[in-house]
Order: sequence, then C-alpha cells, then structure tokens
Amino acid sequence: MKSKKDKYSELKKKRKEALLGGGKARIEKIHKSGRLTARERIHLLFDQGTFQELGVFVTHRSTWPGMDRKTTVGDGVVCGHGLINGRSTYAFAQDFTVLGGSLSEANAGKITRLQKLALENGAPLIGLNDSGGARIQEGVASLGGYAEIFLNNTLASGVIPQISAIMGPSAGGAVYSPALTDFIFMVEGTSHMFITGPNVIKKVTHEDVSLEELGGAVTHNTRSGVAHFLADDDEECLDMIKELLNYLPQNNLEDPPYQNPADYPDRTSPELNEIVPDNPTSPYDIHDVIREVIDDGAFLEVQPLHSNNIVVGFARLNGHSIGIVANQPKHLAGSLDIECSIKGARFVRFCDAFNIPLLTFEDVPGFLPGTDQEWNGIIKHGAKLIYAYCEATVPKLTVITRKAYGGAYCVMSSKHIRSDYNVAWPTAELAVMGPDGAANILYRREIKGARDPEKMLAEKIEEYETSFANPYIAASLGYLDDVIMPERTRPMLIHALENLLNKRQDLPPKKHGNIPL
Repeated sequence: MKSKKDKYSELKKKRKEALLGGGKARIEKIHKSGRLTARERIHLLFDQGTFQELGVFVTHRSTWPGMDRKTTVGDGVVCGHGLINGRSTYAFAQDFTVLGGSLSEANAGKITRLQKLALENGAPLIGLNDSGGARIQEGVASLGGYAEIFLNNTLASGVIPQISAIMGPSAGGAVYSPALTDFIFMVEGTSHMFITGPNVIKKVTHEDVSLEELGGAVTHNTRSGVAHFLADDDEECLDMIKELLNYLPQNNLEDPPYQNPADYPDRTSPELNEIVPDNPTSPYDIHDVIREVIDDGAFLEVQPLHSNNIVVGFARLNGHSIGIVANQPKHLAGSLDIECSIKGARFVRFCDAFNIPLLTFEDVPGFLPGTDQEWNGIIKHGAKLIYAYCEATVPKLTVITRKAYGGAYCVMSSKHIRSDYNVAWPTAELAVMGPDGAANILYRREIKGARDPEKMLAEKIEEYETSFANPYIAASLGYLDDVIMPERTRPMLIHALENLLNKRQDLPPKKHGNIPL
C-alpha cells in the first residue's frame, strides 16, 4: 500500500507531466517556429494567478495499436477559467506538442464541458486553436467530438461572446468551430486555416498553391474575410483579444462595460467642418471623421484589411461602448457591394445580440453596378445588411455626411427602418440618385433639343440639387431629426445616445427569422 508521501509524490509527478505536454524537445520546436506553447499563451492571456485549470488529468481512451504508449496527461488541450482585465472568462488552448494538437474524444469532452460552463455562467469563451485536425486513430469518435463542439458553438451564439485565435494550423473539421464564433484572430506567418491542404488540392484540381497563399493569416484577413484581426506574433494576438473584450459585455443579458472617459462630452471639432470636399466626387477618409467624434480617437477596427468600402469597429462615446459602421469614400466611393454587405451585416448583428449601440456614418452613392455583382448575388447579399439593420433593436444613431442615394440610403440605418436619431451635415445629398444621372433622365428631351446642351445640363443639375439633393427636404418630412454643423457632431450624438440607453424594443414573436443567406 502506498504511503501518503508516495501519493503526494505521484501527484507532483503527474502534474509535472501535464505541464510539460509533449516534452521539452517538442516545446523547443514550437519556440523555433516562432510560436508559444499552449500554457505560455494561457499565462499571458489571463490576469496573473487567476487561471484555474479543469480536466488536468484527462487522457485518451484509444485502443488503436501503440496508442497506449502515447498517453499524455491532459491529452493535448488546456482548459479552464480565470480573470481577464478583472472579468470572468473561460478559455481552452490546444497543445500542438501532444500528437499535433489533434482532437480526441477525451479532449473534445474537455472543450465541450468548458463551453457548457461558459454558457451556464454567462461568461466569454476564448479558443486558442493550434491543431492538425481530428485524431485519425480514433476515427468517428473524434469526428463526433467536433460535431458536439459545433453544436455548443451554435447554442452559445448570441448568448456569450465567442472568440477564436488561430495560433498554428487549423485544418479540416477544425476550422468550423472558429467559423461559428464571433471573431477570429490570426498570426502572420504561423497560423493557417484550410479545409483541404495544398497537396490534396494539387492532386484533385491540379492547382499549385502554397500553404501561406491558400490559408495564411494575410489571405484570410484580406481575400476571404474569414478572419477579423491580424497579429504579428502570439503576444500581440493575445493583447488584441484582451483589448476587444474591453468593449464587450459578459453575455447578452448585460450591458457592455462602461469606462470613465477622459475626453469631454461637449468637445467640438472645427476640423470636421473642412473634411467633406466641395467637389462631390472627391474622396476623403471616413477614419478622420470617426476619430474626431469618439472618445480620445480610440477606434478598434474590425476586418480593417477586408472590403475597405465599409469600415466597422468598436469605440466609446462618453465612456459608453458603441459599434460603428461607416461608408468609406476613399474606396469604391463608399458604394455597397457583396463583400461589404456581408461584413457590415455580420457586425451589426453581433452588436445587436450583445446590446452594443450602433452609430452609422453614411456617405453612399448606391450599390456597386456590374455583371460580376449581379451574377454573384448582390440582391441577396445586399439584403443581409438591410435585414440586420431592420432586425436590430439597440439604440441606432445615423449621421449623413454627404451622399445618401437610392436604396443604399434606405439600407444605411435610415429612419424608415427604425433608426432612433438621424442627422445630416449641410453637405448631405439625399435623393433617388446623383444630380448628374437624375438630370439626364428627367430632362433628357429638353437637353437634347437645346441650342447649348452642356449649358442646359448644367442648369438642370443645379435645379435638381436645389430641389432634391440637400438635407432639408428630408428634414421637412421628418426623415431627419436635425441638420447640424459637423463640429457639433460629438456632443449631439452623446446627448442622443444617453437618452436612448434605456431603450426597449421588441420583435414580433417567432422562432427566428429567415435572413437571406
């Protein structure tokens, strides 16, 4: 019979094994690749001394020949909870030093238990993914583990914030859990996501593509739009996750965290009076507008490298967390296309799910024309943005800085789709279309028969601008609450927002809507 001392020694030995994961040699290999280990990542993510691990001694139950000699305490995933910036958070970190971080039935059970705990306790869940995929030796048992993780991701969606960081490979079925979460972080040079790797693609389709080009961090932050944030290394990635959490509530029943502002609520910005050019076709950077209006110019942009004709991200107004959606005149004149409609709709729905007020800056000439857009479904995808704004019940504020044309005017949080506070700058143009196009349609015969067609066109454009392309017609109809000087935008928005913080608005009873996917 073992003595008490022997039992204590056994515990210390097993705990030491758990801390070593796959062993020193594999840890060194991870470091040489420019990555941190699972436990190093957890240590950096949580407030010092607050992380409590769960399922420490779980091991796999595989009966595949030889697997009995490949047992590791913890079985390749570190799970637990603690504090991040003083707030309760749950997290798991896959350990690539243990069988390539592959998912087994046992470690899937650790993850699903953690998901349920996070959901039951109403706290964010963070997944640090570093895995080669399903553990082949376990076959369908491993696949079943993935399916259960997917189910829990779906059940938790819109209830608790779910954040994924890809900090190594994420292949095959492993990619779908991150895809079901709210935000995906990737690390340049060391993280990769793909369903099928370069070798399989070459064999099946004869395409020759590199790992980085196929599923690297830059690819998914720029081309595919799968990822939302790009980090230079593991440390920066973890810091960015902590920054994002500062804007988010613990769950869908709480308000987002308030921070005492250092910025003045009644601060005016004369610089805003000069931002919109006199020439209606000249671009300007909407970031300059955003920074002048929000607290201390601090803006956490989401997907800054993807679909640049729309800008989305988090900021604060007088200490209150808000989500911002803004057309970007610098890119495609701020027009709405397929990619930006999807980007904007997903962000709007996240903010609405988690009680984060929405501020929209509008300067949109319409939907992007072209056969490519029409054949690839701009009608369906553009409707996603309409649906998201119509469905949102959080406080919604809208500022029209310049163009608000056609159906795009309706889409961008107009008064007609339940926006709460809508204002325009004197430079705003609200109309079915731009003055040039409208004049050519309305006065086509007069212009064609005129002695000087160019002069007649110029006169009709000016007439149309006077009659329609200004904010005062919309204001007279009640579609705008006010026309304001640009420099007064910040204090006006703060007053409106703080008056709306207790807003309660319901949707018709239903199981769920049918968003045009």
